[in-house]
Amino acid sequence: MEVGQMQRRLVDYTKSLSMEGFLDGQFLLLQQLQDESNPDFVVEVVSLFFGDSDKLLNDLTMVLDQPNVDFKKVDALVHQLKGSSSSIGAQRVKNACIAFRNYCEEQNIEACLRCLQQVNQEYCVVKNKLETLFRLEQQIVGAGGSIPMMEMGF
Repeated sequence: MEVGQMQRRLVDYTKSLSMEGFLDGQFLLLQQLQDESNPDFVVEVVSLFFGDSDKLLNDLTMVLDQPNVDFKKVDALVHQLKGSSSSIGAQRVKNACIAFRNYCEEQNIEACLRCLQQVNQEYCVVKNKLETLFRLEQQIVGAGGSIPMMEMGF
């Protein structure tokens, strides 16, 4: 595939992630912070998000598995996950965390467990989609092309 085709594919894919609600404008702002002096900025930030999220989701699973659930701890972990997902533009993860926090306030264990499943699912989907996006970028760079800049609002 020629570079121009790969670039169009990347732009279309990125637009679809926004239109389908996986990513919001925060991801675009993150991309705009990347430049020649730090060409891996977005990959590095998102990789940190992946590592932090994996740990937070494991911690949430353990806390919710206790006989006496500490809902303040659950809420603090969900709040942290919501903040980090918001900072990279992972909109569906952030939205699932908002619902999760409401059930923490109600101390509704069954709803919290359902929300944990939902957050896990949304996280896995956005992780796969971002990994695909980064592979497309690598293919473009590997073929000698440059990553096209996205416009605000995609």
